[in-house]
Amino acid sequence: MKHGFVKVAAVTPKVKVADPNYNAKVISKGIEEAAERGAKVIVFPELCLVGYTCGDLFLQELLLTQALDALSEVAAATEGTDALVFVGLPIIKKQKLYNVAAVLQDGEVLAFIPKRYIPSYAEFYETRHFMPGNLSPEPFLYEDKEISFGTDILFQVDGVRGMTVGCEICEDVWVPQSPGTIHALAGATVVVNLSASNETVGKDVYREMLVKSASAGQISAYVFCSAGEGESTQDLVFGGHNIIAENGTVLAHEKRL
Repeated sequence: MKHGFVKVAAVTPKVKVADPNYNAKVISKGIEEAAERGAKVIVFPELCLVGYTCGDLFLQELLLTQALDALSEVAAATEGTDALVFVGLPIIKKQKLYNVAAVLQDGEVLAFIPKRYIPSYAEFYETRHFMPGNLSPEPFLYEDKEISFGTDILFQVDGVRGMTVGCEICEDVWVPQSPGTIHALAGATVVVNLSASNETVGKDVYREMLVKSASAGQISAYVFCSAGEGESTQDLVFGGHNIIAENGTVLAHEKRL
């Protein structure tokens, strides 16, 4: 942090659906590039390690196992950087499937943040595959190490004073009482959102207004990172509309594809 400012990044890689090995490589490259530019918070889209549009492939054990292997590769790519990195993937806990953000730093997986609100309306049918995440952190065994699994977890970066980071996933910001609001009340100064927000007529304007409002109401910075190229267009179309806002003002945004 310099003069009270810190660099953050929203990175939308061109993924291949159901190919975690390939996706791990492009995500790792994105981490390297963002870290070289000084980013201390690096955010990737929802479920980006496998692709949001996997459909019933989410129920295949092979895909879920490969996703965990790919996560290990991405975690290794963060070694030597103090940036907080947020990457989306599906995780099984107690025989139930969750849509989570893995939080990485300096070669380690710090925690898993599950999506709290699962949409099942209009073009969305996530309840077919995923369970709502738990609020209070619970221990979760990952690579022989217990880490926290839950929505109500905040993070800090060593050497960056005054920055506390909370995380939510896509639909979480579209509800009246978002996890981000709870994070802000608990002291978060930055909220990140891993998203797969599809494109419909006028949705980009509404999405930007929503992110601006969230950052204003939470008196925080807000980093919104959405899915883009490589996702299946069978049911949905994604434009990679990334937005970084602070206190109701958009600081940067990516033009939609």
